[in-house]
Amino acid sequence: MKRSLLVKFVVCYLFMGISIFTILNTFGINRIQHSLVENKKDVIYEEAGIISSEYMNNYYMDQLSLGSLRIQLGTIDTFLNARIWIVQTDGTVILDTRDSSIVRNQVNINELNPDFLENTFSEDNSFPKIFSEKMLSVVYPVTTNYQIKGFIVLHTPLAAIASESIYYTDIINICFLIFMVLMLFVMAYLFYVTVVPLHSIAKAAKEYSDGNFDYPLEIGSHDEYRTLAGSVSYMAGEIKSLDDYQKKFVANISHDFRSPLTSIKGYAEAILDGTIPVEMQGKYLEIILFETERLTKLTTNLLELNRFENKGVLLDITTFDINQVIKKTAESFEGSCLKKNISIELVFLERETYVSADMGKIQQVLYNLLDNAIKFSHHDSEICVRTEEKGEKVLVSVKDYGIGIPKESQKKVWERFYKTDASRGKDKKGTGLGLSITREIISVHNENINLISTEGIGSEFIFSLPRVEPEEA
Repeated sequence: MKRSLLVKFVVCYLFMGISIFTILNTFGINRIQHSLVENKKDVIYEEAGIISSEYMNNYYMDQLSLGSLRIQLGTIDTFLNARIWIVQTDGTVILDTRDSSIVRNQVNINELNPDFLENTFSEDNSFPKIFSEKMLSVVYPVTTNYQIKGFIVLHTPLAAIASESIYYTDIINICFLIFMVLMLFVMAYLFYVTVVPLHSIAKAAKEYSDGNFDYPLEIGSHDEYRTLAGSVSYMAGEIKSLDDYQKKFVANISHDFRSPLTSIKGYAEAILDGTIPVEMQGKYLEIILFETERLTKLTTNLLELNRFENKGVLLDITTFDINQVIKKTAESFEGSCLKKNISIELVFLERETYVSADMGKIQQVLYNLLDNAIKFSHHDSEICVRTEEKGEKVLVSVKDYGIGIPKESQKKVWERFYKTDASRGKDKKGTGLGLSITREIISVHNENINLISTEGIGSEFIFSLPRVEPEEA
């Protein structure tokens, strides 16, 4: 990519340089020369008018001799670099500031070029017998009392104007060279600030595609390239997190499937080969059934989580009394509470509290939270379930006074299969998916669930639901 863009930069630079140079030296020279010729025409024509008004009138009034006129016009000739003729109406040259032989020979320009005096300007060699090069000629009529007495003709070589145009063109070309040198630095700078960052980003993307997500990507500029680099780095971090999560997920699910399968296989083989006596087979068949139910629960939870992630869950939104749902869910844990002598305290408002949600899914949330609370509560302790109204929401709290959750683990409890070190010995039947499912259910309701926990003191889960007025129910 770097070489490809470098070639494009070079081609662009050369194309721009050649194009500008061609335009300057084709159209530019012609335009300069045309402007110089037009300007020269104006200057000479204006000088011819001055000669007519200041000298020729005096000459025709016999106040200035031809010799004196020749001297005066010679000075103007030198100043303008223009050969001056005084021509009578019949075309005879009576004064030439440079060649007196034309006067002596009584050269008649009408005989040499009959149409010459009819044109104010001419830009060719109208008199090849007199001039060896192309001339710019100006014809100015001398009038007295509205009568033409003669003509003033000025000739200046076009080669002098061409030399002047070349001089200006050289200046332009020097400026062009300076411009191209500056553009070279500009192109080099643009190459550095565009191609080099892109090359770094492309190299980083290649490293990320090869699995090296720790490859550093740093861009020094503070522009869109840095934003792009930041996005690529963020993407790499997310992919790395996803890759780590997938590896962890596969490891966890493999472990959670392997353990019950190993038990089922071992006990089934022992029963078949007679290792386990007939009178003991019932006990081990119950273990096999327990492990089978555990696998079924794990598979069901995985399928449910997959439906949540694929947006395949359709909520059956109804209006119901959340307090009644909590009571029924709490009653289902009566046996588990008796085993650990745990009491569940329900703290509700005096009136019914209606919410709008999927009652079955919310009951599943309550079941998961109460199940966790009972598992990690101490014997002879208490669990408190509270509801309260706050604005347009109903807040439901499930609080236990058990072992609590370490601070460093509180953000991870929502991850699949995650179990704290303290919970691994206490939760033999758990799949590590309950809180993940709980959060997904609350999320699809567009509500929030939060955790407040202190290790050694207990944990409290609080989630919100949209409140509905009793008359609306």
